[in-house]
Amino acid sequence: MENLINEKIGNVVAKNFKTAAVFTKYGMDFCCGGQVSIEKAAEKKGINKNQLLNELESVLNESASEQIDFNAWPTDLLASYIVKTHHRYVREKTPVLLAYLNKIGKVHGERHPELYQVNKLFEECALELSHHLEKEEKILFPYIEKMEESKMTHDGYVQPGFGSVQNPISMMIHEHETEGDRFEKIAQLTNNYTAPEDACSTYKVAFKMLKEFEQDLHKHIHLENNILFPKSIKLEQTLI
Repeated sequence: MENLINEKIGNVVAKNFKTAAVFTKYGMDFCCGGQVSIEKAAEKKGINKNQLLNELESVLNESASEQIDFNAWPTDLLASYIVKTHHRYVREKTPVLLAYLNKIGKVHGERHPELYQVNKLFEECALELSHHLEKEEKILFPYIEKMEESKMTHDGYVQPGFGSVQNPISMMIHEHETEGDRFEKIAQLTNNYTAPEDACSTYKVAFKMLKEFEQDLHKHIHLENNILFPKSIKLEQTLI
């Protein structure tokens, strides 16, 4: 218990993703804010630390047979998984959500003006994420794949034009934090994605999709910030 309280949230989730549900329940950020200790995060939120630790211990003591150990994956495999799972999810869901939010804004905006703000925030998110994914797929992830190849073939290390993998990683982390802040505002405006009593079916579906989009984005960012990026930095250090 004492060791766990001092662990960084991101490290705990990296070891067992089922703990993410506990942190989410208490409104604790495990992706962008994952480098904060459980103790400090709990104190900031005014959370009962013993209760939190008991719930985390309960999850950690469960059988991990169904738990995917992403930490054991090589960086190129993890990068490929992120692209095929989470980047694909963003690209598939974004246009649908944009259409739904635009529709409910036109129909319900006068009674629920917060919808205009939600729509604007998600439009900004869609544009920024589009650029973000492209930078990862065209610059950062190909370099990670080259590092894994160099490790396997023992070919000479070739320093990239951006100097070190830490440079694009720092940029990606900053952009992750921006999207995390944006979705925090969306969650506040929508009362944690709770549709009002006069909401139509499209309204309810849009909020449900927004919530699922945020949950997927949290896992997406967690895999990069807390597992892929630290492993990539360590890999580069072995090659230099």
